[in-house]
Amino acid sequence: QLQLVESGGGLVQPGGSLRLSCVVHGSFSGYYHIGWFRQAPGKQRDEVSCISTKDGDTYFDPSVKGRFTISRDIAKNTVYLQMNSLKPEDTAVYYCATMRKSGYVCYAFPEYDVWGQGTQVTVSS
Repeated sequence: QLQLVESGGGLVQPGGSLRLSCVVHGSFSGYYHIGWFRQAPGKQRDEVSCISTKDGDTYFDPSVKGRFTISRDIAKNTVYLQMNSLKPEDTAVYYCATMRKSGYVCYAFPEYDVWGQGTQVTVSS
């Protein structure tokens, strides 16, 4: 069974940092790519970043590019989202997800179909 669990959210002041973790209970050989998404109150779910499980290629939404980084630890089946220079508009529930279909780039975001439970990130002074 494929399961994703996010952690690392919390309350942080503007300009601060958080590192989110996504632990995948399954082999990196058994699924394709990891994406990070976020959903703010009253808003749709938006893409944030992704990393390829094949070669580590990455994508960042323009709203976070230069502030966030994504990385993977294959031995731990874990993907991290390092969030720096956080802004109030980054406040959202953050989700990680993976796709079960092969043949897509990691930023083919509609193809993600297995989701974690989400972790709350609140940026406020």
